[in-house]
Amino acid sequence: MGDMERTEFALPEERDVDTQVLAGEQDTETTLRPRSLDEFIGQPKVRDQLSLVLTGAKNRGVTPDHVLLSGPPGLGKTTMAMIIAQELNTNLRMTSGPALERAGDLAAMLSNLTEGDVLFIDEIHRIARPAEEMLYMAMEDFRIDVIVGKGPGATSIPLELPPFTLVGATTRSGMLTGPLRDRFGFTAQMEFYDVEDLTRVVTRAARILDVTMDPDAGVEIASRSRGTPRIANRLLRRVRDFAEVNADGHIDLAAAQGALQVFDVDELGLDRLDRAVLSALVRGHGGGPVGVNTLAVAVGEEPATVEEVCEPYLVRAGLVARTGRGRVATAAAWRHLGLEPPEGALGQL
Repeated sequence: MGDMERTEFALPEERDVDTQVLAGEQDTETTLRPRSLDEFIGQPKVRDQLSLVLTGAKNRGVTPDHVLLSGPPGLGKTTMAMIIAQELNTNLRMTSGPALERAGDLAAMLSNLTEGDVLFIDEIHRIARPAEEMLYMAMEDFRIDVIVGKGPGATSIPLELPPFTLVGATTRSGMLTGPLRDRFGFTAQMEFYDVEDLTRVVTRAARILDVTMDPDAGVEIASRSRGTPRIANRLLRRVRDFAEVNADGHIDLAAAQGALQVFDVDELGLDRLDRAVLSALVRGHGGGPVGVNTLAVAVGEEPATVEEVCEPYLVRAGLVARTGRGRVATAAAWRHLGLEPPEGALGQL
């Protein structure tokens, strides 16, 4: 019966991940990922708490509680899921919330798990409601009910699942339903990195990429990385390209600054789109207040792009404030554009 049940579903997009990363791995992103909690830089509270959860489960010989990782993109949620599987010495199955459009998609994936597997669902807040409701029973009781047939003749067949650990990742924790959030035994909030930790990330990446780099160049790259390791690693690769083409391959401060100027990343980490939004707000609308739709039209982007990509960092950097009437530029934003802030500007001393 088990074989017949599995044929009822089409597997959603997934990848089997070998947690023993090969020494000759060619994919740069994979190569730069830390492979253990000891190698993971930053997030000390999350690392310590997760280490306790995993070590306690291993000592008791049981499957660890389900884990929810929340936080902005690029802070290491996927990497942490890989590390969990590595620490448990088990398989990792990966998929995403949008790929689980139907309950059958989730049932197919769950029925293919083996005991102790780690199932990672990225952007879990976007999982379809029928699949989410099936996930409740799977997380609590390690079983699901498979519906065979339609209408009055439909039959529910219980399917037992091997114990597994679900690792969910979300950038929008507020969009998670209460019943789903409550079924995670451990919840961690990933925080933005400070410059010191990002410098360590960049230095480690340079060593792995076999790039020589001066310490002050590493600090320069880290300070423009918006508190995000993914951005820091990306900028390092672009600086490496610049140094290889325009110098002898060695990254010094001048090479780092020159490369970041070429790639339109200023001293605060703002890129072309960020500065366009800031300029539209300051120069085009006198500092605001301005609605996000108006700003999006001014820079030729979708409102969602401005609101989800640009605005969070501009607010965190203290350049933009969100008010009930719209977005308002602070005095720091005026100064960053080389302009004198008007009387009454937010943050004006």
